Amino acid sequence: MNNTYKSAGVDIEAGDETVKKIKGFAKSTFNKNVLSDIGMFGGFYELDFARYKNPVLVSSVDGVGTKLKVAFAMDKHNTVGQDLVNHCVNDIAVCGAEPLYFLDYLAFGKLVPQKAASIIEGFSIACKENGCALIGGETAEMPGLYDVNEYDMSGTIVGIVEREKIIDGRNISKGDLLIGYSSNGLHTNGYSLARKILFEKFSVNDKPEELNDTIGETLLLVHKSYLKLIKHLKTNMNVKGLSHITGGGIIGNTKRIIPGGLNLNIHWDSWELPPIFQLIQDAGNVSNDEMRNVFNMGIGLIAVISKEDENEIMRLSSEVNEHPIVIGEVE
Repeated sequence: MNNTYKSAGVDIEAGDETVKKIKGFAKSTFNKNVLSDIGMFGGFYELDFARYKNPVLVSSVDGVGTKLKVAFAMDKHNTVGQDLVNHCVNDIAVCGAEPLYFLDYLAFGKLVPQKAASIIEGFSIACKENGCALIGGETAEMPGLYDVNEYDMSGTIVGIVEREKIIDGRNISKGDLLIGYSSNGLHTNGYSLARKILFEKFSVNDKPEELNDTIGETLLLVHKSYLKLIKHLKTNMNVKGLSHITGGGIIGNTKRIIPGGLNLNIHWDSWELPPIFQLIQDAGNVSNDEMRNVFNMGIGLIAVISKEDENEIMRLSSEVNEHPIVIGEVE
């Protein structure tokens, strides 16, 4: 028998079928700036520089970590793509940037076109919600590197901001308030610890009395996008700094935008810990310090503002159905 690429585990026909399935999802995100079609060697995006005085491109790349293990266990693949886009969008939005386009990378042990299409449909849903275009990507089949039922993914976002409107925290000062906005769960961080603890006692289909849904569905809740909120705040008031709470927790991420010589005083009892975090802590006997270093603890975004702007940010936040909490101050 002659050796073929297919006998080695790579199915070119499956790749072609996948491209056919995903073209519609990608094209649904296109706008007048997108010049290329899916399948070309590169993605083309025409930027209207006349709209900007001193534009700066802002980019970020990320993955969703071992949250994918929960998706595999649930055989549910239509949400992790949304997680990836929203995570990347938040990372540039806190710098003051608005997203232009997104590119993805998917690597499978065995490429199943319908599974890939579900993931990419998730990309397209989140791209449309965030107003950015899915202009290209790579789908690879890598037998021997990944299990046949598993895959990995990463995404790259490119956005734009006027140079003078970059939000970088440089004007943060003593006495400024930390305004917290709720997450809807773990988002995309801390899953290695969460899985280790929870799946020693529960299956993905178990529904502990503390939760409103199963363990699996709770862990797969889509990472929240804060773009709409951030755009509303930065347009209408002076936001000194913004922190997307990912790996490293509230302190680890927010310290990145705090000028030297200043510290954070977090009022940890100023909001109620969501049940999923309490379940993880109790089931795993995890210390408060470790929980706070690993998880977002129910706060997915922090805005740093002057104390005199407290009433204004509360009013503006309510206009986009957000319910901010003063969770601390800069000292």
